[in-house]
Amino acid sequence: MHDRLDLLVIGECVADIVRTPGEADRVHPGGSPANVAYGLARLGRDVTLLTQLGADGHGRLIRDRLTAAGAEVRTDASTAPTPTAAVTLDDAGHAAYAFEIGWSLGPVALARPPSHVHTGSLAAVLEPGAATVLADVESLRAHATVSYDPNVRPGLMGEHTPAVARVERCVALSDVVKASDEDLSWLYPGEAPEHVAERWLAAGPALVLVTRGGAGAFAVFDGGRATARALPVAVADTVGAGDAFMSGTLHALARHSLLGGQGRARLRAPGRATVADVLRHAVASAAVTVSRAGADPPDAAELQEALAHADAL
Repeated sequence: MHDRLDLLVIGECVADIVRTPGEADRVHPGGSPANVAYGLARLGRDVTLLTQLGADGHGRLIRDRLTAAGAEVRTDASTAPTPTAAVTLDDAGHAAYAFEIGWSLGPVALARPPSHVHTGSLAAVLEPGAATVLADVESLRAHATVSYDPNVRPGLMGEHTPAVARVERCVALSDVVKASDEDLSWLYPGEAPEHVAERWLAAGPALVLVTRGGAGAFAVFDGGRATARALPVAVADTVGAGDAFMSGTLHALARHSLLGGQGRARLRAPGRATVADVLRHAVASAAVTVSRAGADPPDAAELQEALAHADAL
């Protein structure tokens, strides 16, 4: 059991309709924030997802999966259908997305104030719901740490310059930011990920993590940098890999007592060994996920097994 730490994830749920050449379509519960909430629940964390779900089969599928894992699901009064994404996989298992999504999140009362808030993806940039998300983050961050993953979807980001401004506003509100090198390439074409990470760090966060697919990941923090190699694994597909990395990150930060209002000061000076251990957990979580189909992150036992395997390499 973990010490009580109430985690709140705010963001979209999406039914991923996975299409692989020569195979029948498969439907997986998805949506980056929902995947993070699911991953945290699988790891034994107390987590609430604030989202929108339609009263349809896709909505029931997603809700049932989250609640079965132990996550609490809270929704607004929206009657819109559950968003969908057609996910096309190439021969290497890499995913391309085509979305049918709306996001109009309204205010929702919470049973208790959270210790940590995570958001990102479409929820933080797609209006009109993004305004509610940012208002929630701004009101809660006085007593909660905040994490953010832009999870860039170019086709839904709108015009480039305003999109970058929205992302940078979220970065400045956050204590922990995670992005992929592909996210950074779209946001800042031609700029080295290391330079972007350092600039983001200077804008406010205590920790910025960047994933690089098969090249592993790195993190920058005040006074240092840490890196981690990707674990060797047979890739089924990359759906949900970044989200599993994020939930693994938050789980590890919680293990080191670096989340919550009381953990914020410690998060500002984590030490290289601590950041390396956070990366170790995050990379292992992502490795388990890419080894099987869909956004299927590890539970606590599977994560420990992956860590032990990594340590033996």
